[in-house]
Amino acid sequence: MKKLFIMFLLLTYASISFAKDLQWKNFNDGIAEAKKLNKKVLIDVYTDWCTWCKKMDAVTYADKNVKAYLEKNFVLIKLNAEGAGVITYAGQKISPAVFAQQMGVDGYPATLFMKGNGEPITILPGYSEPKTFIHVICYIAENQIGKKKFEDYLIEKGVK
Repeated sequence: MKKLFIMFLLLTYASISFAKDLQWKNFNDGIAEAKKLNKKVLIDVYTDWCTWCKKMDAVTYADKNVKAYLEKNFVLIKLNAEGAGVITYAGQKISPAVFAQQMGVDGYPATLFMKGNGEPITILPGYSEPKTFIHVICYIAENQIGKKKFEDYLIEKGVK
């Protein structure tokens, strides 16, 4: 009976932990969902060997504030730039590597932001700490890019 109770507790804890993970889409499904919902897209471009990509997952994307904001404001896509398969973008069937190159990715991790219609907004190269990343995603979600400099946005928000 005691073993059964411990097993129940472990399964409950595991299901709660997994329920809080971000819901990443594959490229084609994510783009389709973003168009349908007219939501901005965040594409995490990574490779399997990239240490900083793993840190981005373990630290930045695991941050409770980052997760909550992303879930509310973005469709999330994971894209292995060295992955097999074909994605469809702008009516073309291309490899993830070609897509990443076309978007200007020259290192990993890279975070691409797009409008709901698939139009690129900007790219954030490299690893970003949660305390910085949260301001970047707010800046983009609030449509401030192109209207004011990021530094001015931070000043307005009282960020030092």
